[in-house]
Amino acid sequence: MKGLKPTLFALCVCGAPSLAMAGFQPLDDGSMGNITGQAGVTIELETKLNIDRFIYTDEGSLEINDIFIGGANRTDMFSEMGLNLNGDANDRLDNIRINIDIARDGDAIINLLPLSFNAVDFRMSTGAWNLTGTGGSTTVLDNFNMDMLIGSGTIRVDTATDKLRFQTDIAIDDLDFDAPFLAVGIRDLQLTGADYDLDAPQPLRVFANVDLSIYKGANAAGADALAIDLAAFEADVRIGGVLIGGTSIGSVALDNLAITNTTMRIYGH
Repeated sequence: MKGLKPTLFALCVCGAPSLAMAGFQPLDDGSMGNITGQAGVTIELETKLNIDRFIYTDEGSLEINDIFIGGANRTDMFSEMGLNLNGDANDRLDNIRINIDIARDGDAIINLLPLSFNAVDFRMSTGAWNLTGTGGSTTVLDNFNMDMLIGSGTIRVDTATDKLRFQTDIAIDDLDFDAPFLAVGIRDLQLTGADYDLDAPQPLRVFANVDLSIYKGANAAGADALAIDLAAFEADVRIGGVLIGGTSIGSVALDNLAITNTTMRIYGH
């Protein structure tokens, strides 16, 4: 650069944009449409979560203690199949690949897939759920533990309808909890797809499909509210034991439970 005259250097710099633009042709809409989409973002997830206490306060408070979210740490889910449906046993929520893409129409698509061809095992457990206030404290729920499998999950934000659609396939192998203020306990609750047959169990039939639409809607008074619509939900539910006062009074089964045309509006008051 030392031997280049300042005036000549300045002319080169000033002329560079013009030379570049001379060979540049802007793309019209048709040409843009022929360009294939670029790759999106992929996230591989492995985690576990512990919370000592979650507190929601209105005038009184709801306290949820000892929250754990992670892996089920077992390989015997739905043991009647004689299969390891979820791979390794550990206490981490893992085997999750999240693909994030933006479609041509602007929709955001978040697709949850397993890293290996196994379901994702999931455990959520908590301690006491306490209602507290000036009148005292009541434990409404305790010893909550849920082990489940997640087969798939897709979240799509639709720009045409301004709705978030969430679809997933789940199967609960074991859910237990106590409701101390009612002296009621639930043991060994299972939830599967409506076509799951205990006498001829199949992995692809064990899952119940959940399809939710979440968006801004209106409540009965016409004000804005969080709207949640459940298009349809079909499942079989089996409860191994219903406890009253610590003693089992028997088991319960719900065959082909169907929940349809369900809407919910959530708002403050």
